[in-house]
Amino acid sequence: MIKRESYLKQIEPFIGCDLIKVITGIRRCGKSVILQLVREKLLDSGIKAKQIISFNFEDMQYNSLCTAEALHQEILRLTQNLKGKVYLFFDEIQEVKDWEKCLSSLRVKLDCDIYITGSNAKLLSGELATRLAGRYVEFTIYPFSFSEFRSLYLLSHPQTNDSKCFHQYLTLGGMPFLHNLNYEESPCRQYLLDLFDSVQLKDIAKRYSVRDVDLLSRLIEYVIQNTGMTFSATSLAKFFKSEQRKVSVETLLNYLKYCTDAFLFHPVKQQNLKGKQLLVSNQKYYIADHGMRDTLFHSNAQDIHQTLENIVYMELRRRSYSVTVGKAGEKEIDFVCEKDGQRLYVQVCYLLASEETVQREFGAYDLVRDNFPKYVLSLDEIDFNRNGIKHLNIRDFLLDLQGI
Repeated sequence: MIKRESYLKQIEPFIGCDLIKVITGIRRCGKSVILQLVREKLLDSGIKAKQIISFNFEDMQYNSLCTAEALHQEILRLTQNLKGKVYLFFDEIQEVKDWEKCLSSLRVKLDCDIYITGSNAKLLSGELATRLAGRYVEFTIYPFSFSEFRSLYLLSHPQTNDSKCFHQYLTLGGMPFLHNLNYEESPCRQYLLDLFDSVQLKDIAKRYSVRDVDLLSRLIEYVIQNTGMTFSATSLAKFFKSEQRKVSVETLLNYLKYCTDAFLFHPVKQQNLKGKQLLVSNQKYYIADHGMRDTLFHSNAQDIHQTLENIVYMELRRRSYSVTVGKAGEKEIDFVCEKDGQRLYVQVCYLLASEETVQREFGAYDLVRDNFPKYVLSLDEIDFNRNGIKHLNIRDFLLDLQGI
């Protein structure tokens, strides 16, 4: 089991404090493992095992506790003879009806430290936000980075070089369970297909009572095939009209929101770098795990630029950057990244195979006059640094060999 230290470092300062730790992310990305790692850290620090109470609400044995009242009574029963702080872990809490009321009451009645996971961004909306008024902190968990994937892949394939390992990551993606399948292509593809179906049907269609599941499925396919492409809900409506499907812009916007709330897609807004305002009409979308994309369409190698762009975007999010697409005149910069008051710019391409390509990728920065770092990432092994713009190999960037 990978320790996933970057996430533990984010959570560690909040252990024991009066904030609910909300751990979110797409289904099967490793949220339960993060809870396990926190429990282990508590035990290592001297907390007694009886002070730690855990429930996973995807386990049928807890079906009788899937209401706020039942769960509340059970927690009070389990803690009635305990002295000192208790540590409560609730995995996939969204399966409990009105769970927000239960947690709000437990915070009042008990000296407790609460950790919850969920596969939907709406955990942080509505009643929870109202009832707890900022008394929570969120941590988003993502599928494995290339660095994490490589660490496990080399355990079972120790003779593999970085180039071959990256090719496997490019195809299979970063879902943690793939290690249990020894990264064998056929079972991995079956697992990813079943996972995708679970997200589409359970986390989106069922949760939001989607009536037109066929439309939802076609919308998801369109977005996945157009990963990293700019489009609007209006252009989507026109596309479906050309396919003899009349659908309102509002419906499409709702369906896209359902997909992003389930962490299947990550939307990225455009930013006018000159006027510094966000352009809300058009967005790009990136899929949480590019392995699902290849499983569905077998196109990651064929659409290599889109796949690399998706991989880089997800890595930037893992590193806690807020990301927009930059517009400078008629030119577009793939990613404008901001964190702690600092900014950097990132262009992504497959190979700088010609002078025309070099001019296009480096020329994207022609109208950007500030002194923030500017990068071009590609799979080239040759150094193309020029005019103060740094060129990095994508694998080196993903392995954090350059410290971006």
